[in-house]
Amino acid sequence: MALSTSIQNLLFGRPLATSEERAEHIGPVAGIPVFGLDALSSAAYGPEAALTLLVPLGMMGVHYIVPVSAAIVALLTIVYFSYRQTIDAYPHGGGSYTVASQNLGEGAGLLAAAALMIDYVLTAAVGISAGVGALISAAPRLQPYTLQLCLVVLLILTIVNMRGVHDTGVVFMIPTYLFTGTLLIVIGVGAWQVLRGGGHPHPVTAMPVIPTATVTFAGWWLLLKVFSSGCTAMTGVEAVSNGVMAFRDDTRKNAKITLTIIIVLLAVLLAGIALLCRAYGIAATDPGGPGYESVLSMLTRAVMGHGWFYYVTIGSVLVVLALSANTAFADFPRLTRAIALDDYMPHVFMLRGRRLLYSWGIYVLVVLTALLLIVFGGVTDRLIPLFAIGAFMAFTLSQAGMVMHWKRQGKAPLRMFVNGLGAVATGITAVVVLVAKFVEGAWITALLIVVLILLMRAVKRHYVGVDRETELDRPIVPAEVTQPIVVLPIDRWSRISEKALSFALGMSNDIRCLHVQTDEDPDEISQDWERDVAAPLRAAGKCVPKLEILHSPFRYVLAPVVNYILAAEKESDYHKICVLVPELVVRHWWENLLHNRRADMLKVILLMRGNRRIVVINIPWYLERD
Repeated sequence: MALSTSIQNLLFGRPLATSEERAEHIGPVAGIPVFGLDALSSAAYGPEAALTLLVPLGMMGVHYIVPVSAAIVALLTIVYFSYRQTIDAYPHGGGSYTVASQNLGEGAGLLAAAALMIDYVLTAAVGISAGVGALISAAPRLQPYTLQLCLVVLLILTIVNMRGVHDTGVVFMIPTYLFTGTLLIVIGVGAWQVLRGGGHPHPVTAMPVIPTATVTFAGWWLLLKVFSSGCTAMTGVEAVSNGVMAFRDDTRKNAKITLTIIIVLLAVLLAGIALLCRAYGIAATDPGGPGYESVLSMLTRAVMGHGWFYYVTIGSVLVVLALSANTAFADFPRLTRAIALDDYMPHVFMLRGRRLLYSWGIYVLVVLTALLLIVFGGVTDRLIPLFAIGAFMAFTLSQAGMVMHWKRQGKAPLRMFVNGLGAVATGITAVVVLVAKFVEGAWITALLIVVLILLMRAVKRHYVGVDRETELDRPIVPAEVTQPIVVLPIDRWSRISEKALSFALGMSNDIRCLHVQTDEDPDEISQDWERDVAAPLRAAGKCVPKLEILHSPFRYVLAPVVNYILAAEKESDYHKICVLVPELVVRHWWENLLHNRRADMLKVILLMRGNRRIVVINIPWYLERD
């Protein structure tokens, strides 16, 4: 036990008391890696997802990435100002579920909840797969092990996140700032070379030849699909507003500072990558092809060459992409807790673990992410069509809810306009993303959202039914406070039976000991009952239990006992039936195979067939331990 505890403390940290929660709060510096990794790392795969769809246009497609990225940055700016207002209005955490539920009603809240849960699972899966994709881009021989590498990264992320928010921020701080720092250097040096070369810089290393165009015209449908794929770069923007309470005081100020830094960095990265790709003539390569190389890898080679800086940059991209799933680890448990507080998810999601985390949310996220990676083989390109739909649905509902929030206050027309503009912009984007990606896999996300909403409604109905049946609006009735009828199944007179009977004698004067007698068994207990039980108790002036012999010609043991208990329950309208179940507890798990488990079966049957007046109590007898 001590060794097990030591290993747990080493991996996950020592258990934290509730009073230590304040020490787990973070500032803006740690907030960026905790809540901004998904948004920042999306700069590595968002532009690439858009460029992949522009491959059929050849060199002309590379030029389209700039206006598409400009539109995404403009949308990002609108969403930024909208979420600043959400943080002001909801200092205790204003995720889409909370805002939509309180301002738009139950249906909108559940839609936001389902969309966000799916988005967080996809965030984790896409982040990990993109990180492994960056590794494979640098080391192509690892491509056959894509899925295994994804699952290893998921395991590492789980261990780190189980240590708590504070430790997670500290661990992820170095790779996050290394990632942003190296990319900003690439963009800065690249921009200087573009200016020095009059808009036509020479790449330090040769770039792959852009394939000949197979499409000569970029239609609106293609551009909408490109835009929808590029919008994956905006996922994770909501994370800060949902986790405001993770920041130390002043929570709103620190949350807004963190959000501002994340959005500014993301906008610079998206714009810089798009402009340099056009200047250097960098197009995407086939993600599933043998010669795949990521856009960031080619861009870094073009600007900085293939030296040590290239490997540092690609290494930081790999690590941050893999760690970007941390945004889901930070917010998914908070979201499920908020939903569970309203009885739409199992209450187990409200329980806090050893490090003050909502651990069950993490467990479920890990399982769902692993399943998603296995189903899609850990390939980012296969996951992208499912991505971003949930995020933009959540954006839209959150901003629409904020409009209603300000409307009720009646004093903030400018704020209503900002959130209204955000709702319209993200709403249109959500429709575009859904339509553009529907056939490619978005229908799966839409179907899952509907299924999740139905499940959450079913959970709510269950809790409402439980509350209705267990609610009591009267005081206790003294007349119903009586000794229970105690039923004690006995196989033979033994130390186990003696312990159970001694316990029963302290509970009631109506004790019925049941012994099942088959035609094959000798009638030993009846012969010994008077000598071992009845006579000693009678002599001491104690209650003498009644021995009931249940004959079983077909050698059934449990059925006669259960039938007797159910019949005894009908003898009275208010007496409780207390069933004592003696049970042998062995030293080793394998020793259970040497004994029948009738006690376990009896408890299961009574729990399934019993009712409110039947109580089952386990009476364990522990074998001596050396």
